[in-house]
Amino acid sequence: MNALKNKVQLIGHVGKDPIVRDLEGGKKVASLSLATKDIYVNKSGDQKEQTQWHNVVAWGKTAEIIEKFVDKGKKIGLTGKLTSRSYDDKEGNKRYVTEVVINELLLMN
Repeated sequence: MNALKNKVQLIGHVGKDPIVRDLEGGKKVASLSLATKDIYVNKSGDQKEQTQWHNVVAWGKTAEIIEKFVDKGKKIGLTGKLTSRSYDDKEGNKRYVTEVVINELLLMN
């Protein structure tokens, strides 16, 4: 049962070109936004579409793969974990961010 704790699986399209940064020691980190789509039927019987946007982060070798093969519009699948963090912006306001940290990446057509 431990394998099911804090596990996220998503398939969607990349919203804009990923941002890949080089860190000290040669490690890389990639940030991207992923759109997933839900289709449902409302009370009137009309089919509706709802898009959800997810902040996604990848580290190390996975970030290198994203840098080489992933760009805006690319369909990807991923598994990862949900994380939350906070930081102070330039104006001193506290900001909160929820992200999916990738464990496994699948490049799709």
